Amino acid sequence: MEIFLVVFVILVLALGYLIHLYNGLVRARQLAEEGWSGIDVQLKRRADLVPNLVNTLRGYVMHERQTLDAVIKARNHALSVSGDNVTERAAAEGALGQAVGKLFALAEAYPDLKASQNFLGLQASLETLEQEIQMARRYYNGAARDLNIRIETIPSSFVAARFGFAKKAYFEIENATERALPDVSI
Repeated sequence: MEIFLVVFVILVLALGYLIHLYNGLVRARQLAEEGWSGIDVQLKRRADLVPNLVNTLRGYVMHERQTLDAVIKARNHALSVSGDNVTERAAAEGALGQAVGKLFALAEAYPDLKASQNFLGLQASLETLEQEIQMARRYYNGAARDLNIRIETIPSSFVAARFGFAKKAYFEIENATERALPDVSI
């Protein structure tokens, strides 16, 4: 009888440990999804700011239509990429960041534009948003890292494989030129 009790206690402890591993994986997945949601919100805010920026510039730089159109095209592409595809979204957002950076470089040639309060306000808003995107990116990548570690390490890897937990991609920009933040200095 005593051996059955020992076996029963071992089984209960093993089951409790498996439940603990499963709950840890669920928590890590939820933190990564929360992190992605934070990035998504900041990227949407930036995408909403771009048309205002383009409209402000349009009045000053009419002959630079190609640059303005490229920014709008990059914005529309970034908005069209599925929110679940982190790698594609990172590439699209990197292209948008580069296009916006070109707008600010273009603005340097127009002193009246640089003195415009509307432009200066948009520039400051964009700078703040870029910093918030960086913070959200770091949070998401940290949460994705923690989930990926749990999925790949033993013994939680057995639980992760059994219950279909998948690794999260990091929100990175592959192209080195796209890694540079747009210059939004005043």
